[in-house]
Amino acid sequence: MISKNRQLKEAKVQEIKEKLEKAEAVVLASYQGLNVEEDTELRKKLREAGVEYKVYKNTLVTLAAKELGIDGIVQYLEGPISIAIAYDDATAPARILNDFAKNHKKLELKAGIVQGAVYDQAKVQELATIPPKEVLIAKLLGSLKAPMSNLVYLLNAIAEKNGSAEVTE
Repeated sequence: MISKNRQLKEAKVQEIKEKLEKAEAVVLASYQGLNVEEDTELRKKLREAGVEYKVYKNTLVTLAAKELGIDGIVQYLEGPISIAIAYDDATAPARILNDFAKNHKKLELKAGIVQGAVYDQAKVQELATIPPKEVLIAKLLGSLKAPMSNLVYLLNAIAEKNGSAEVTE
């Protein structure tokens, strides 16, 4: 008969596996030394961006990662580690944690997983520089709109010039 404690751990490993499978991006950070106010502020920012923020036992995360074949992340699971999980915007957890770490030196990015690929600290910080999905879409739409706007302006100028030429003739 399996002990109650083991059942709870197996359930927690299954929960972690499901979250890692569904996630667009996962960022690991060392949070040791943050006070309650700082932690609350960080959690609020992450929640507003739709990012789930959890602290799990490293051994349980290690088991889940190994079962999913994400062994590369295991080396970063040392000491107190928090996990930020994004299901929609792959850059959100890296961007928010990186911005927060600039003013709170006790928070340190460790590593990340983006669509199954393991990123080290440098790559996670690089990922943090990518603007949010909405900004990228707006820029794309703006760049698509610009040539059409220029064409309409040009055609309008030609029409006005031709219209004024007819009046003078």
